Amino acid sequence: MVAVAESRAPSRESTRHRTDKRNLGYTPVDLDSVPEVGRFLRELGVGDFQRDSVTAPVGRNDTWAGVTESGRKVFVKRLEGPPEDVAARMRRMLSFERLAGLLRGTPLHSPVLLGSDPATRLVAFEYIESGVSGARLMVDETFHDGLAAAAGEAIAALHEAEPPDGEELDRSPPVLPALLLRPGVALQAYQDFSYAEIEVWRLLQGDPRLLEAIARLCAREAAAPKVPAHCDLRVDQFIIVRDRVHITDWEEFRLADGARDVGAFAGEWLYRSVLDIVTSRGDSAFVDLEFDHRTVLRRGAEKIERLRPKVEHFWRAYLRGRERIDDEFAERAAAFAGWHMLDRMIAGSPQRGRISGIEKAAAGIGRKILLEPGRFAATIGLGAGK
Repeated sequence: MVAVAESRAPSRESTRHRTDKRNLGYTPVDLDSVPEVGRFLRELGVGDFQRDSVTAPVGRNDTWAGVTESGRKVFVKRLEGPPEDVAARMRRMLSFERLAGLLRGTPLHSPVLLGSDPATRLVAFEYIESGVSGARLMVDETFHDGLAAAAGEAIAALHEAEPPDGEELDRSPPVLPALLLRPGVALQAYQDFSYAEIEVWRLLQGDPRLLEAIARLCAREAAAPKVPAHCDLRVDQFIIVRDRVHITDWEEFRLADGARDVGAFAGEWLYRSVLDIVTSRGDSAFVDLEFDHRTVLRRGAEKIERLRPKVEHFWRAYLRGRERIDDEFAERAAAFAGWHMLDRMIAGSPQRGRISGIEKAAAGIGRKILLEPGRFAATIGLGAGK
């Protein structure tokens, strides 16, 4: 049965990262092969897609975006994966939507849900006109400090939210990084691994100090206060329209440690800083360099310094929006930022035959932060004060 979402004002997966979801122009799955999409849209009352308008935003799920017969612009997603995983992601997504109804007028904005059909794994949202991915703005160096602050305000509003009466949010811990603490990997997963995935898991599970740091983080996360949290936050899930930040992809939403979301945002900019070590971004002059260990460290520090204000603006706005946070919050957030660097290496490995040197450098920096998060919190923009 199709569930039609209650109207709300337009103010408002799981170990592998997706790419820029607002990069339109990819060929969508043929709608003739999925007639349930048309039935779903008709039952929602918006009519079928006008076929010549349909594109496919990039992502791990099958997606369609276009104009319907009623003239409404709609985004449809079909969740992919094992049935139990799909059902859990659908429940979490719809749980967020029920919470979102209470957050009108707050800094948190997300695409308007039009309806869902768990039986066919379909969800439909109002398409955000003229939206640009935060990841695109990051690459183009137009993700300004005001957007970082707006994102901080939005995440603070989420973390301060009270679930609706009777709403039981998912309390299960996110899969990563705890999964790394299990010895080995499942045989079927190993058989499906790329060479890069084998290399990644060998590096991570063969590092006792790293595993100890991950175990400490997981223990501290388990003991931390729990708030409604996104739990899969990345800048490619920000859709920007006229300086308003809309946050998408709520399939991992649950009650969790808010430091995970804050650390993920910091980790995104930290990762971008490391990628920029081998580029001319932010340099007044750039010449061919011999990238020895000393040069990598020097340029890495320079690039982190250049992008740290994004994290600082996010963090200050976040703190202003929270009534209070616990004393260890910033340190856990720094640890999650370090973890994010390792997570990015894991996420990219299925598509690669080997891990690049710059990815290993990013993972190495992430490891160092994860081992000593209290030492590096201020360095990456999570210092004290509002």
